[in-house]
Amino acid sequence: ITDLDKTETNRAFVSDFVRDVLIARNLGKLSEYMEQGFVQHNPWLADGIAALRTALEVNSGDGFTIRYDQLHWVLAEGNFVLCASEGAQDSIHSSFYDLFRVADGKIVEHWDTIEAIPPHTEWKNDNGKF
Repeated sequence: ITDLDKTETNRAFVSDFVRDVLIARNLGKLSEYMEQGFVQHNPWLADGIAALRTALEVNSGDGFTIRYDQLHWVLAEGNFVLCASEGAQDSIHSSFYDLFRVADGKIVEHWDTIEAIPPHTEWKNDNGKF
């Protein structure tokens, strides 16, 4: 972790990215937020903006294969920002936990985990995912 003095700037920057690109689907703005060859740690995606754009554009027939609907919370420390979001993957209600590393005002690295959210009738508590 570096750039502790930029924690709040990076939190706001990545929050804007999630809302502007992932939720609002302004894919033309990817290069405003990300380095062209950013490192992707999702084993299903190649590095770089082109691969991410392709993944976000894929349509399953009843909607986008990956769809972000709501940003729930953002944790940040220095150059690392973790976002918890809700949406759908392959039409399955899902949570998205995305960890971004920021350098020189751009996202340069990304890790994620995606998990299906069971229907409320199957929950063992009322705490919810978020």
